[in-house]
Amino acid sequence: MKTFSEEVSLEGHIIDSWTLPRAFDAIMDMGGSFDVLDIQVGRAKDQGSHAQLKVMADSEKKLEAILLELQNFGAVLASREDVATEAAPGDGVLPEQFYSSTHLPTQVRLQGRWVEVQNTEMDLVIVINQERTVARMVPSMAVRKGELVVVGHDGIRVLPPQRSREREVFSFMGSNVSSEHPKRLVIEAIAGQMREIRARGGKIMIVAGPAIVHSGAGPYLARLIREGYVQVLFGGNAIATHDVESVLYGTSLGVALKDGRPVSGGHRNHMAAINTIRAAGSLKSAVEQGILGEGIMYECVRHNVDLVLAGSVRDDGPMPDVITDTAVAQAKMRKALEGVELVLMIATMLHSIATGNMLKASVKVVAVDINPAVVTKLADRGTFQALGLVTDAELFVRELSSALDGLAGGAEVKS
Repeated sequence: MKTFSEEVSLEGHIIDSWTLPRAFDAIMDMGGSFDVLDIQVGRAKDQGSHAQLKVMADSEKKLEAILLELQNFGAVLASREDVATEAAPGDGVLPEQFYSSTHLPTQVRLQGRWVEVQNTEMDLVIVINQERTVARMVPSMAVRKGELVVVGHDGIRVLPPQRSREREVFSFMGSNVSSEHPKRLVIEAIAGQMREIRARGGKIMIVAGPAIVHSGAGPYLARLIREGYVQVLFGGNAIATHDVESVLYGTSLGVALKDGRPVSGGHRNHMAAINTIRAAGSLKSAVEQGILGEGIMYECVRHNVDLVLAGSVRDDGPMPDVITDTAVAQAKMRKALEGVELVLMIATMLHSIATGNMLKASVKVVAVDINPAVVTKLADRGTFQALGLVTDAELFVRELSSALDGLAGGAEVKS
């Protein structure tokens, strides 16, 4: 049987980060085999290791699939060829063998030297400028006819994350999802990260689901915004609608937030809330007119939070601030993500996955949901750096607020 083969190299902390054994597993799981041609093991914490492998498969197609998978572990082909490109055949149309990016730092070889690829994000393509000096990741729909799109796997280097030498909450917990995590300790560690980021003027983002309002955590999130712990907030029509409903009527989906009892005629409250803001023109106008005097949306307006509300087909109304064009919403989200260091995703699966797809692997992520399947799905979709907490939204936001300001867990919060 004919065998197809390529030589690849892996460098860095490939042993203590389990990169090398995971690469071995990937080769075998995909029906290939390998020979270790050379291996040099670092003998100190600050020394990396090096491995040279010969990867083999019984078909060229299978070998190519294995090589593409190995690139996610940082494998580099032994060949010294520049990255290969083909011209896009049409606007938003890609060459057949286009390279699909990961959210890991990526380099391409151009004119014999390694060049950093800009705008790192998963599931994009890499476009090279005509002078072959700059490489950037772009969504496929943004590619224009004739642009040079990276194809194949030659001349591409992905830099996987190395295991942290310091014991901190994100390296300790990883993306392991469990309802048995020591939540108070984890929340206190997250609070510590947030304090550090705020102190140096960094950016923290919340991806907020309507369960924050339903569960009674709205005032706690409003406090975080008011105290400068939130610079960006992503959500949908629901978080804005039910926040406004809670402010104007004291209900969320017609249920009184004070005692949890359904209110007579309360089923129309969320529609009335939407109508009130639409009459005002926008959330900002409602604040300026004195219609909104508290709540999550109020604090976002007052403290210049970069608010992006992306709509969906199931939305009522929607609120006038909700972006109903998906492409426009994606562009605004990408712009708002620039410089974000920490993301808290709370009780919203679809917006969390959408945001996770746009994040660099270096951004720290905390995913919180009462349903473990939601947290697991985020990691399955590629956001492997997410720290998963299975818990109630109200408990998490309340405990986080307490950890940040030193109040007892049951202290009252003024919204």
